[in-house]
Amino acid sequence: MKTSVSPQSALPGIAGRRVLTSDGLRAARLGFNGDRVAPGAGATPLLDAGDLLVLPGIIDLHGDAFERAIMPRPGVTFPYDSALHDVDRQLLANGITTEFHGVTLSWEGGLRGEPYAMRMFDALDRMRTTLGARHNVHLRFETHHVGGVDVAREWIQSGRVQFLALNDHLPSMAKRLGNDRKLLQYAERAECDLDTFQDRIRAAMACADEVANAMRELTECAKQAGLEVASHDDPDPATRRYYHQLGCRIAEFPLTTEVAHVARELGDFTVFGGPNVVRGRSHTNAPNATEMIRAGLCDILTSDYYYPAPLAAVMKLVADDVLPLPQAWALVSRNPARAAGLRDQGALDAGMLADAIIVDDSIPGVPRVCAAIVGGRLRYATQQFDTELLQQAQAA
Repeated sequence: MKTSVSPQSALPGIAGRRVLTSDGLRAARLGFNGDRVAPGAGATPLLDAGDLLVLPGIIDLHGDAFERAIMPRPGVTFPYDSALHDVDRQLLANGITTEFHGVTLSWEGGLRGEPYAMRMFDALDRMRTTLGARHNVHLRFETHHVGGVDVAREWIQSGRVQFLALNDHLPSMAKRLGNDRKLLQYAERAECDLDTFQDRIRAAMACADEVANAMRELTECAKQAGLEVASHDDPDPATRRYYHQLGCRIAEFPLTTEVAHVARELGDFTVFGGPNVVRGRSHTNAPNATEMIRAGLCDILTSDYYYPAPLAAVMKLVADDVLPLPQAWALVSRNPARAAGLRDQGALDAGMLADAIIVDDSIPGVPRVCAAIVGGRLRYATQQFDTELLQQAQAA
């Protein structure tokens, strides 16, 4: 008789002929002890993945696609609880077991203002025990929002934030002053009229002299709380060196190859978007991520704005002979874990968190996540996934 395991079921472990371990891709048996990978699997019947890939869960250091679940159209918002439930399903279905949601605190207001961030925090507090993936907050702080530093510090000190990035989108916004059609899109997201949004741009520009001290204070607060800090869209080598000295050891989406080289020289992590790899280019004319990977200038790939991108990007890198699977998978598992200070994630080694995904890669270009395991529990499985394999785990 065919039976299935509940999506909340604890598993004794997993076995397969293509398991990605620290020794490479090989046949392996991994026992679970609670939420951890056990030192040995013994003779216990395990979930048998057969010839499917068994991989460490994806750790997505930067993802803001949830904003579209909250506000699918300008001015159209949905409750955070239902939106996060939907996002949680999307994450697991795309192999992401740990997500860092890019929550923005900006002078813009609206979707990227304090009230929306508070709704996110409150929803995560309410739903934490019912969500399948691990949900963290990546606070994207706009540097010219100096009036928001005290709020950001309180969030960090209260443990609501797990990662900090310093963003400065003001120059690109300022260039659009006078372009009413383009600015109107941002005004709608900010839930204000065009004149008000232009006033907000000018007010942020007037704070320029206060930015350096404010960012020094905010970065120091994050470091004291044990958080890692990134800078975002560094436009030139001088900016990367400045942020490195400030304590930002992660360069998110460097805008030139020269910036990526400087980050490498400084020993900093470099982050590019998975969509860049999948599409073959950046949507903002930034460096080609695949070329950065070939040059050894990319450590981490993220979903950025598209949750399927990390898995699809890795498989594309492997199919195109850019990297073998173990090195390519490190871009979405081991390396982001190291960058974020997650010492017990990113690999299927004894003592690490038992976060794994089972992937069917039999159709070129269309990898499918068949199951996602988080903390030793089956959190997601497709109907097509052979229930007889799951029955072995249930019978243990």
